[in-house]
Amino acid sequence: MCDLHDPHESVEQAKQAAETMAAGGMSRRRIMQLLGAAGVTTAAGAATADPAMAAAAGPAAGDGYEPPKGLAKDSPAKTSALSWIERQEKRIVGLNDEIWENAELSLREWKSSLAQAEFLEQAGFDVEFGTAGFPTAFTATFTSGSGGPVLGFSGEYDALPGLSQRKGAGEHAPLEYIHDPFSPTYGPGHGCGHCALGTAAAAAAAAVARASKQHGLDVTVKFFGSTAEEQLIGKTYAVSKGVYDDLDAFLDWHPSTANATGWDTSTAMTAVTFTFLGVAGHGGSPLGNKSALDAAVMMATMSEFLREEAMAPSARLHWAIVNGGDIPNVTPEKAEISYYVREGSPERVESLLEKVIAVSEAAAKASRTSVRHKITSACWNQLPSRSFAELMYDNMRRIGPPNHSDEAQQIAKSLQKSLGLPQKGLHDEIGELTPPNPVFNGGGSTDVADISWQVPTVSLGTALAPVGSKMHTWSTASCAGSAPGHAALLAAAKYLAATALDLVVQPKLLKALKKEFAERTEDVDWKTALPDGYEPPMYEPPSWFLEKTGQSWPPENITWPPAQVISKEKFSSLGPELEPQY
Repeated sequence: MCDLHDPHESVEQAKQAAETMAAGGMSRRRIMQLLGAAGVTTAAGAATADPAMAAAAGPAAGDGYEPPKGLAKDSPAKTSALSWIERQEKRIVGLNDEIWENAELSLREWKSSLAQAEFLEQAGFDVEFGTAGFPTAFTATFTSGSGGPVLGFSGEYDALPGLSQRKGAGEHAPLEYIHDPFSPTYGPGHGCGHCALGTAAAAAAAAVARASKQHGLDVTVKFFGSTAEEQLIGKTYAVSKGVYDDLDAFLDWHPSTANATGWDTSTAMTAVTFTFLGVAGHGGSPLGNKSALDAAVMMATMSEFLREEAMAPSARLHWAIVNGGDIPNVTPEKAEISYYVREGSPERVESLLEKVIAVSEAAAKASRTSVRHKITSACWNQLPSRSFAELMYDNMRRIGPPNHSDEAQQIAKSLQKSLGLPQKGLHDEIGELTPPNPVFNGGGSTDVADISWQVPTVSLGTALAPVGSKMHTWSTASCAGSAPGHAALLAAAKYLAATALDLVVQPKLLKALKKEFAERTEDVDWKTALPDGYEPPMYEPPSWFLEKTGQSWPPENITWPPAQVISKEKFSSLGPELEPQY
């Protein structure tokens, strides 16, 4: 057996060690505890040391795992819901395309949030804007019969900066090119497919509501229109305010490059912005100036040295200088650098964050500037649900993969050619349901994770983007507003609706989800990862939006206007003046 306590052991060696220990009869949980203690993975450290990781790892699936069949059942309500989605295809696709064209950034989704809300209002939902104080967040509720189980659906609609792209174009062709002689760029675009995400979820919620009413089922359907997912702000804060309390189950999906579900976890994350303050001055006479940009560059450089000895393979650290000055001839007095700090659990994030903060202080000291930091968001790792994933998989298998047309496949292959990828097109099967890798190697984060610690939660993906490509790209934006995205979102809506209705007509399934949830969370005391006194960032809405949604400004939970950040630093001393030399 290899030495699991060697900090330089490769992930591949760790996997081989896990296989060796499993063959020797060691339980998966014990394997994970040993690997976690070695820093090779953070999927489940010792339960007493890191209960969040242990809960996310859950019990082992065992060798030769086969997904159970027969969980998903045909029912009149399910048939009605799926038929309604098919009949409403044009309207559903139209909602996606409207939001795609809006391409609004986080916290400013004025038109997009209204479009989704109006779609649900027409489906009989009661809509209330201003969830958790966010102007563009809303909660839509529909009750059938006596109420029954409360099922939640996750809606999003924010775009990403710089990813503008013409829909269906097979090569990079920005729809909005922003001309600036010194800093040309592109407009925002749906490079993560949230136009499809929110639309499919809204369609599923509406289908479940309509079918439940038609067939006399008792259920409460709640749709949560969430702002700023790309910043991981909307849901994390809303959870801390109890918005998702009293749900019985929560259904989530996200555009992907494959059609699959599972019960993997995700990384916890803290987003933090460091602001350096110096003294401005003419670039031609820089002596005594204090460059805040120098400090930000120093910090970025020094933080890279954390990777070898301070970061396990499960960790991620990425940054962007979001304010570095405007012109070279003025020494930047203020500079800001934003970091995403990711690890397997909130405790491990906190440990890495402390190191990043220490780097900022060192950069400030070296540059003679001052520094302050502000946490803009923080979320947990996701708590999976094996039983929920098995039910979702059974429905996905029965319904089948997205109906990608020849046009959709051609768009995908053109994009793959442009990106230098094998021209395999779009994934056209349902991916196998397999147990999570026992070695957790990190990855992305989601603000759905905080919801998953309150209520049994399932997530799935459908193939909106080409095989081999990635989210957060212009190529995904091309697909999201065209044939690949249309087929993916319609399939996702069906998977979500079918699974939700199984929970209504088969109460034993919902009972099983809750039992697993209770067992996983037994040793975990969830507490928001947001700091005490946290106030979420917001933008002031336009007056027409406030009037349309019946809101006033500002909400009670923030200070407005925010405190100004102004440098009070002094020029740097060069010491006594030198005597002239003759």
